[in-house]
This record gives sequence, structure tokens and C-alpha cells, in this order.
Amino acid sequence: MNATSAEPKAGKTQFATFGGGCFWCVEAVFERFDGVRDVVSGYAAGKTQNPTYKQICEGTTGHAEVVQIEFDPAKISYEQLLEIFWESHDATTLNRQGADEGTQYRSIVICHDKTQQAIAEKSKQVATKKSRNPIVTEIIPVTKFWPAEEYHQDYFRRNPNAPYCALVISPKLQKLEKKPKR
Repeated sequence: MNATSAEPKAGKTQFATFGGGCFWCVEAVFERFDGVRDVVSGYAAGKTQNPTYKQICEGTTGHAEVVQIEFDPAKISYEQLLEIFWESHDATTLNRQGADEGTQYRSIVICHDKTQQAIAEKSKQVATKKSRNPIVTEIIPVTKFWPAEEYHQDYFRRNPNAPYCALVISPKLQKLEKKPKR
């Protein structure tokens, strides 16, 4: 994938880009849904060209850790992806998810067109009504997406017994498994 807003593969797929903390967690959540064709961890919404993980962790690039999801809207809708997004992280904590803290871990929805923007804003309003605390999620127009280094891709699938995966991602997935799949 290149460093621009990606074009879908052959067929009628679309893209969604979300950040909700560590991209390893977000990637592991979305990979499990029918209709999701691909999930790529990366960086977006910052000022540095072709950022590295080290630069992101320093918190000086402005980027968020995000995933870019290629999905088949005939099997799973953008609205359904947003519902999963709201359920899978705490959208009320500014620049933090669990022990992960910094602007790179902020809650963000990056919209690929005006239709997604409208759907995301409406979805945020619905999520806000269900929340006890104010939602701090940014909703912005598409920016350049920079794929993360190869070792970040499919991290949970390749490293299920790594401490972060076992202690953070597995419990999150187990909690979400108790909810009905879409």
C-alpha cells in the first residue's frame, strides 16, 4: 500500500480509517468481522512525511496510530464498522487508551468522503447519548495514510502470546465476543 489514501482492490470495496489506541488492538478487533477484507496498521493525521514508529512514540509528529480497513459494504456497512469502533475502545479519554498515553493514541475517525463524514457525525451523536462522559473523538477528512512498519502488521495474529497481546488484546477480544457479531 502506498502513502496516499488507498484505492480499493478490484470489486466494490470501500475504506474506513479509525484510531482508538494502539493499532495492534484496533487491527485485531476489526479483522474478525465478515466483510472486512484487509486491515492495515499505520499512521495518519500528522505533519511528518513517512513517519516511523520511533517518531510516532516521541509524540512530535502529530500522527495517530490508526488502521485502514478495506471492507465490502454488501457484507458490512460503514455504520456497522462505526458501531464496532465505539464499542471497542473508550472514546471519552483524551489521548489515552488504558496504559497507552499520548496524542498518538487518540480516538479518531478519518472520513474518506462527505458521506462517511455525515455518517460518522450521526454515529458519534448516537454514541454520545449512550455514554456517561463526553466523547472526545476527532472526526476529520481523509489525510495521507502511512502504513506502519511490517512487524506491526497482523501483530496479534503473529504474536498471540506476547505479553501485550495476552494481557490487553485477548481480554478485549473476549469481551467483544460476548456481544453479537454483525
